[in-house]
Amino acid sequence: MARLRIERTTWPRPALVLTDTPRPDCPDCEGAGGAEYDYGDPETGEYAGTDWDPCSCWNAQRRWIVLPLPRRRWRWRPRRSPDPWAAHGYSDEPPF
Repeated sequence: MARLRIERTTWPRPALVLTDTPRPDCPDCEGAGGAEYDYGDPETGEYAGTDWDPCSCWNAQRRWIVLPLPRRRWRWRPRRSPDPWAAHGYSDEPPF
């Protein structure tokens, strides 16, 4: 049985998608969806990064687009005045 949730994604385009979630009572991953582990450089033994092993109770590739969202265009941004002080009502004249 699928355990679905709604998620917002931005790649390859903005959309709302239904995604599968890890099984909360899984004895292997305890609901985390996998396990991460640190690994070191074989020559020096120093920390080299962290890797992730997904659990078999969850498939991260199982996704369905529910609603494509519009892309935000630059033209939707508010226009700025060429003079930044004029936009805020400031003046060079003395107050008295």
